[in-house]
Amino acid sequence: MSIMINLDVMLARRKVKSKELAQFVGITEQNLSLLKSGKVKGIRFSTLEKICEYLACQPGDIMEWVNDGQSIDDEAME
Repeated sequence: MSIMINLDVMLARRKVKSKELAQFVGITEQNLSLLKSGKVKGIRFSTLEKICEYLACQPGDIMEWVNDGQSIDDEAME
């Protein structure tokens, strides 16, 4: 199971540049790029809140759970 980040999709829908969003949220463009690519292990709720505020969206609009075919029981056995 994994969480997919669709932030790039929301940026395109809202016609917002990454630089603008990074400045509003108060993070570097590099950190925003890492978030967009899904290479982060976590995100602060305050950061998520600012992103959603600027893009006028819900957290579920930028994050999506995807079942990769592995059940919860399979993960517990690893």
